[in-house]
Amino acid sequence: MERVDWCSETGGSMSMISAWRDRLHDWANRMPRLVQQPWMTRLPWVVRSEEDPARHGQQPLVPAASIAGRALVTVIAIMTFLAGLTAGAAQLVSEASAGWRSSVAREVTIQVRPAPARDVDADVARAVSLSRATPGVTAVRAYTRAESERLLEPWLGTGLNFDELPVPRIIVLQIDPERRPDFGALRRSLADTVRGATLDDHRLWIDRLGTMANTLVLLGIGIMILVLAATGLAVVFATRGAMAGNREIVEVLHFVGASDDYIAREFQKHFLRLGMRGGAIGGACAAVFFLGAGALAATVVATPGGTQIQALFGTIDLGGGGYLAIAAIASVVAGLTAIVSRLTVRRTLLELG
Repeated sequence: MERVDWCSETGGSMSMISAWRDRLHDWANRMPRLVQQPWMTRLPWVVRSEEDPARHGQQPLVPAASIAGRALVTVIAIMTFLAGLTAGAAQLVSEASAGWRSSVAREVTIQVRPAPARDVDADVARAVSLSRATPGVTAVRAYTRAESERLLEPWLGTGLNFDELPVPRIIVLQIDPERRPDFGALRRSLADTVRGATLDDHRLWIDRLGTMANTLVLLGIGIMILVLAATGLAVVFATRGAMAGNREIVEVLHFVGASDDYIAREFQKHFLRLGMRGGAIGGACAAVFFLGAGALAATVVATPGGTQIQALFGTIDLGGGGYLAIAAIASVVAGLTAIVSRLTVRRTLLELG
C-alpha cells in the first residue's frame, strides 16, 4: 500500500517536472530574442551589464515611430480639428443669437393701419403721444409714409406706386432694459384711442431665436460626442493591432512574471504620447482656422457681403474662452486616448489568460 502511494506521488511529481522542463525549454528558445529587446533593461529584476548602457532603458515597449502610430496621430488630429471647429461654431452662433435677442428686445413697434374716413397722421400723432407717456420708453420715432414704403422695397421691388395700397405707418419705441414698460396697459390704451393700431413686442421672434440657438448648440454637442466616440474606436483598433504585433513579447513577459499593470502602463504611455501629439496638431489647426477667418472677415467688413455676415454672426472672434475650449478638447482627446488604450490592453490580457 505504501509502495502504491509512493508511486502515485512520484508519478505526479514527475509529470510536474516534465511540464516545467517543457516550459523552460520554450523560454530558453525565446530568450535570445527577448534579451535583445531594449525594454528588457527596464524590468526591475534585470541587471544591466557594464557593456549594456543605460540608454537602452529609454526605449519604449511599443515602437514610437511606426506607420500605424503616424496614421493614428493623423486620425486624432483630424478628429480634434473637427471637434474644435464644432465647438467654436457653436460658441459663435450662441453669442450671435444672444446679440440678436438683446437687440430685438430693446425695441418694440406699433403699426397704424390706414382706415377709411380717418386721418392716419393724426392717429400716428396720438400713438406717439401715448408711447412717450408710458414709463420705460426712452425714445419714440415715427416713420413717414415714404420711409414705410421703402421698407417694402426688398420684397416688392422699386418703382411701384404705393398710393393705392394701405401701407401701415411704423412707430419704433426704444425700451429701457432696466425698466420694461407695461405692454398690456399700452395695448389697451392704443385700442381705446387709436383705431387699427397694433403693438408688437417681438416676443415670438425672440423665442424662435432662442430655440434655434439652443438647437444648434445641442447639435454641436452631439457632433463632438460622435467625434470622441470615433476617436475612441480608432484607439481601440490601434491598440489591438499593437498588441497583436507584440503578442509574442507580451506572452514572454507574462512568463517571466511581468504584471498586467506594467504592460498596460507601457501601452498607455505610448498612446498618450500619440494622443497629445495628434490633439496638439488638431487644436492648433482649429485655432489657426478661426484666427484666419476673423482676419478675413475684418478685411471684407466694408463690403455689402461682409456687412451682412457681421450682422448675422458678429465679429468672428472666439476670445480667450473659445481658444481655451479648443485646448480643453485637445487635452480631453489625449486623455481619452490613454484611458481607452489602457482598458483595451487590460481586456486583451484577460482574453489571453
